[in-house]
Amino acid sequence: MTERSSGRVPVSLWFDPLCPWAWLTSRWLLEVERVRPVEPRFHLMSLSVLNENKNENLTAERRARLAGGMAPVRVLAAAAARYGEAVLAPLYTEIGTRLHNQGGLKDRSQVPAILRDSLTAAGFDPVLTEAAGSTEFDAEIRRSHGEGIGLVGEEVGTPVIAVGTGGDGDRIAFFGPVVTPAPKGEAAGRLWDGLLLVAGTDGFFEVKRTRTRRPTFD
Repeated sequence: MTERSSGRVPVSLWFDPLCPWAWLTSRWLLEVERVRPVEPRFHLMSLSVLNENKNENLTAERRARLAGGMAPVRVLAAAAARYGEAVLAPLYTEIGTRLHNQGGLKDRSQVPAILRDSLTAAGFDPVLTEAAGSTEFDAEIRRSHGEGIGLVGEEVGTPVIAVGTGGDGDRIAFFGPVVTPAPKGEAAGRLWDGLLLVAGTDGFFEVKRTRTRRPTFD
């Protein structure tokens, strides 16, 4: 893996803020940062974009839900455009905590207020909430989404992780991990070690089993 001058390996994570599994993966990756020499970088992707053309028989309600799913991604994109991509991590923490840990997704009508409160808590201009209903940043969202999904293929969703910069062909990318609850401390590090081992094996594609638990937040 290519390391930066800090000696830490860049690890990119593509996420949709509405996805509880991506949220758990992101919390796990921040734990990995504490016990392994990695540097997380956060990037946007969108389940709405991923699924928009997958089923022509979607109900009007489902299509509306997919369209509404763009709102948090757009606000994050607006913040990144104004302040730089480094703001995605702290703003995602504020949004994700409210949506997932605090149960904000149980009432989608509360999402606009959650986005506004999250911007304020992270120290950013709450007027960026207006981006939720705008297409201004959709091209950038699609570009970022395409970069992430292009590393792993259309058969998966969020999260996507890529290890290394890819500048010299050393990048390893995979979907997941899908895990609950998010491992902490050295347990997080051991999962990281195992993922690198299997994902770095030439010709390796998939390990999977049926999920028997719902996402657990703490």
